[in-house]
Formats: sequence, structure tokens, C-alpha cells
Amino acid sequence: MPSPQQSAVPPLDTEPTMHRAVGRWQLFGLSINDVIGSGIYLLPAAAALLLGPASLWAVLLAGLAVSLLVLCYAQAASYFDQPGGGYLYAREAFGPFIGFEVGWMLLITRVASAAALSNGLAEAVTHFWPDAAHGGVRVAIVTGSLAFLVAVNVFGVRAAARTGVFLAIAKVLPLLMFLGIGAMYVDMSLATPLAGPIPLDDLGRAALLLLFAYAGFENLPAAAGEYRNPRRDVPFAMLMMIASVTLLYFAVQWVALGTLPGLAQSQTPLADAAATFGGGWLALVLTVGAAVSILGTNSNTVMLGPRYLHAMAMDGYGPAALAKIHPRFRTPALAIITVGVLSLLLALSGSFVQLALLSVVARLCTYIGTSVSVLVLRRRHGDRDGALHLPGGPLIPIAATLLSIGLLASASIENLIAGAVALLLGAVIYKFRRKPGPEAP
Repeated sequence: MPSPQQSAVPPLDTEPTMHRAVGRWQLFGLSINDVIGSGIYLLPAAAALLLGPASLWAVLLAGLAVSLLVLCYAQAASYFDQPGGGYLYAREAFGPFIGFEVGWMLLITRVASAAALSNGLAEAVTHFWPDAAHGGVRVAIVTGSLAFLVAVNVFGVRAAARTGVFLAIAKVLPLLMFLGIGAMYVDMSLATPLAGPIPLDDLGRAALLLLFAYAGFENLPAAAGEYRNPRRDVPFAMLMMIASVTLLYFAVQWVALGTLPGLAQSQTPLADAAATFGGGWLALVLTVGAAVSILGTNSNTVMLGPRYLHAMAMDGYGPAALAKIHPRFRTPALAIITVGVLSLLLALSGSFVQLALLSVVARLCTYIGTSVSVLVLRRRHGDRDGALHLPGGPLIPIAATLLSIGLLASASIENLIAGAVALLLGAVIYKFRRKPGPEAP
């Protein structure tokens, strides 16, 4: 007769599962890492060019508007422990086809983002390493950075989360130095929010620019299967993140406006502003900070993007091997490698620019999918223990849906056509769904 110790050993054919290793404050760091990317280093000039001094309040209002979407994701996340994020929410609310289309668009966005960010990292490095602009050095930076991030994520979600949190801290510190020193040199006559007329014809473009400076929050729930308490911790991290990022963006815009008279014409606004009050050393710190910021955002992209691919593979979309968990590392290793390889090929081909255009429409499609899903999910799962209850009942999801539709309407015809083509391609791929496992819907 086997001993109690022997009987406790699981069968050899037991499928490995993900390891729940990521805690609440790590999730907060990861959410910061996903939202604060290269955009903050370019946002002050672009916003000032479109809106002038009024860009200061526009940054704040954009954060409040994005909070509507964040609240929808936080509420949906409070219902589920499973991975998949927006894909899971749309699938549970409207069935497998709508779910797949949302997941497909999320996957396109992640692959295009990883490719674009890898090239953006090489571009940022050229400021202090000119050879990175072309040739073998550029290829080495793109390939090396992606290979490093893929390896970290394959080896374990704990290592990936720690790397993401470290990079989040490393990207925020230069911004805090910029604010701490720059606040003493702000010329209030330059930073008066309503010092001139607001150019109304640029409001649509400015809204897209500002709102997407806050993008990335939607990816945090994708790896819920590897979080210790996702139903509690994901909403907490997302709400803390949007409050912190909105305050940080507002402060950065204020210092940039108040210290750099030609802000709207600057190609490197934060570095140029830093040079006016901190000298060349602080400008260099901000330049390095931009490179670290891009690497940090790509770290999250490589961590969370494959979880969409893995979740869809579990439901029968794509090869079954993509649904497997590595027996030693307890990560969706093949899905991570697949996204990494696709991103590398796209980055080196140069065609990532065209796919990156899809990210505007693709992301808005996923926002609409989640905010509408919440209207259904709150009726089905709102009575679960620990579920988040938003004030006003359906008002916040409805407002978030209208916001996303309004932004979608302001996208260019080219972007809308690209999005429609992507959705049609997704519909074709959906037809080739293999027979999913018994746990899939």
C-alpha cells in the first residue's frame, strides 16, 4: 500500500499550470510600466503644438476621460481569475466569435507595439550612440532587446514581473528629477492654461494623442492566471495607476510649458527643457530615461501580449502547442517565443509602420468590447463576493462606450479601412478553429 507521501504525488501526465506569483504592488508597478512609455517624452511638445497653453488642462481632462475606461476594466477584472483580459470579457459576454475578434485585435496591437518599440529603442539610443541609427548595430539592438525580454519572460513570470517593476522605477526616477528641479524654474506666465484661444480644429487630433498617451492599461488583466489575487489586486493596481499617471503627466506638462518657451517646436521637449534649468547632465539623464522607458514598456508588451495568444489557443484558435505551459518554468513559453519572433520579423522588415497604424482602431475596438461587455457581465456576476460596484450603475460603461465610439469616429479613413481589413481577416481565421479542450466554451 502506498504511503501518504506517495499518494500525494500527482500523476506523471498531469498538465503543468501557471504559477500565481505576482502580488498587488508588483501589479501596480507593471501597470505604471505599461502606460508610461516613450509618449511622455514627446507628449508635451505635441500637445502644446495642438492646444497651446490649454494643453495643461487637456492632459488632466484626458486622464479623467481614460478613467472611465479604466473603471470598466477594473470592474470586469473583479469578476474573473482567468487570463485573457478583454478577450475573456467579450467572450463571456457575447460568445466566442466576438471574443475572438477582440482577442485578435489585441494580439495585432501587441505584436505591432513590440516591433515599433524595438525600433524606437534603437532610435532613442542614437542620441548617445550614433551608430545605432543603421546597419548591424541597429539590428543588434532590436534583436538583442527582444531576445532578452523573451528570455526573461520564458524563465518565469516572477522574473518578468521583477524586471518590469525595476524598469518602471528606472523610468519614473528621471521624470521625478525633472519635476523636482524644474518646479523651481517655472515661469507662470508661460504655464497659464488659458493664456490664449483654443484651436478647435485640432481638438480631435489632440484628443486621440492625449488619450492614447494613457493607453496600455488594458493589458494588465491579460495574465490574471499568474497573479496571486487578480480579482482584488488588478482593480486596485489599475485605479492607483490612473491616478498616479494623471498627476505625473499634468506635472510634467506644467514644468515643460513653464521652462521651455519654444516647447511646441522641440523634437526632444523634456531633454531640451531640462537643459534650460539643469544643464547638459540632466538633459542626458532624460535622454537615457527615454530609452529605459521604451525598454520598460516593451518588457510589459512581451510579458502580456503572449497571454492573449495563449488564452485563444486554449479555446481552439491556433496550434494546440501554443496553449501548453512549460513544465519547469510554468509559463506559456511557446506563445512567448512566437510573439517575440513575429515582433522581430516585423521590426526588421520595416513594415511595422503600417501595422502600427492598426493600433489606433484595434485598441478602440477592444475598449468598446470591454465597456459594452461590462453592461452584460455586471448583471451576471455583479453579486460575486469582492466584485467591484461602480457608482451610477450602467452610466460609466455607457459613457466609456460613447467616448470610444467618438474617438473611433475621429480616426482617419486609412486607419478605419485597415481596422476593417483586420477584422475580416480575423473572421476568416475564426472559421479554422480546431476542437477546443473540455474547459473551453
